[in-house]
Amino acid sequence: MTRPKFEQRKLLLRGQEQVDRAIALLRNIPLDAEKPLEVLVREEVKARKPDQNARMWAGPLKDVAEQCWSDQRQYSVEIWHEYFKQQFLPDEYDPELCKDEAYRKWDFDPGGQPVLVGSSADLTVKGFAQYMEKIHAFGGQMGVEFHEAPQRG
Repeated sequence: MTRPKFEQRKLLLRGQEQVDRAIALLRNIPLDAEKPLEVLVREEVKARKPDQNARMWAGPLKDVAEQCWSDQRQYSVEIWHEYFKQQFLPDEYDPELCKDEAYRKWDFDPGGQPVLVGSSADLTVKGFAQYMEKIHAFGGQMGVEFHEAPQRG
């Protein structure tokens, strides 16, 4: 038997109603010995918050771009952002640091050259906090004086 592609579903079990829905889904799920489905139950993975992203751009990235000199020149926040992703994103999936099991930092172009595909948006709250700590440590070693990012709203 070959079943059609099963679209991934995410259920957050907050109460009995959601548990009942999950049980109903499992009772009616199409089974196929050749293409088994996987069931995973874990604590909810908290994604990075949008305000964390805004603070990164208005705070540490801006401070590094304005104060850090490397090879007798300064670089834009966009260049520093790409550099930090290359240096500090997790090399492999870690459920505490990455939102999705499909996370990967690198892919390869048709010529076999590595291409950075990972993003700080792929990180959990904990993963993003660690990422920011590494940026602060780097900046501190370079003599950057960090300022608090302005609060939004």
